Amino acid sequence: MGSKSKQVPEMKNPADASEALNELLERGEISAEAYAEYSATADAALSLSTGSSPHTRQASMFDHITLRVADLASASSAFAAALDQLEIEQSTSTPSLSVWGNFALTQTDEEHPIARRVHFAFIAPTQAHVDRFAQAGIDAGLADDGPAGPRPEYADDYYAAFLKDPAGNGFEAVHRNGQRPRGIIDHVAIRVTDVEASTAFYSTIGEAAGLTIRRQAPDRASFSVGISGGSLSVIAGEPTQNIHIAFSGGDDQVRRFHADATAAGYRSNGEPGERARYHDGYYAAYVLDPDGNNIEVVNHHR
Repeated sequence: MGSKSKQVPEMKNPADASEALNELLERGEISAEAYAEYSATADAALSLSTGSSPHTRQASMFDHITLRVADLASASSAFAAALDQLEIEQSTSTPSLSVWGNFALTQTDEEHPIARRVHFAFIAPTQAHVDRFAQAGIDAGLADDGPAGPRPEYADDYYAAFLKDPAGNGFEAVHRNGQRPRGIIDHVAIRVTDVEASTAFYSTIGEAAGLTIRRQAPDRASFSVGISGGSLSVIAGEPTQNIHIAFSGGDDQVRRFHADATAAGYRSNGEPGERARYHDGYYAAYVLDPDGNNIEVVNHHR
């Protein structure tokens, strides 16, 4: 992924550095790759002060999530309009890639078909931001999938709006009180053919990818994502297709992720190794989940 980056000033307190990084990423002033590199440094510094290791699953988060679309120019224009209302600035714009923090759009091709039926929830600073997101998205051509307003069925302080694209992908802006997840993504939900099978897969890679199961029911399961505060849910239904989800981790996690998954019988989509075509030091591995979605663990600073 290409990037625009901003130098992060040194801070004596690692927690302050992490907070500054989060703010820069949310404003789109550093790329997901730059964020991962700076964040790893902050995590390492934090580990020295706490005695923990920066290479545990607790350092994991959504590194990036890529949605393939049929018309990148049109989709980029719509997302730029909607996400600008959440104060999420676009960090990369090329003929083949658009990036906002750790959310990316890319053009479909013969080998990579369109993504369908995934749900993203973006963090909104206030309820007014949610209102503006909804209207801007509708004006830009996305469909109204639920007007802005309270959703007490989720939580007492849950205020959200929902949009949908022609491929059945859902996009939410949500405001809640208190501390929110790192990055710009509050949660991601994918539809799956078999909840039990998908829960087993994400549990198998959990130690390496930083996933911890939070709740489980016959029709759904939810995982927390490292210390990011975000979550990943698998929900029974017509399955999500062709989505790419990457989790951050150290080299050991990249190798363990691939080894644990393939030992359990899941299909490799790329062995651990450096992918210099993305950038020097991009060390990653890829495995397909039970519905064929491409799951990655990546370290940007080998």
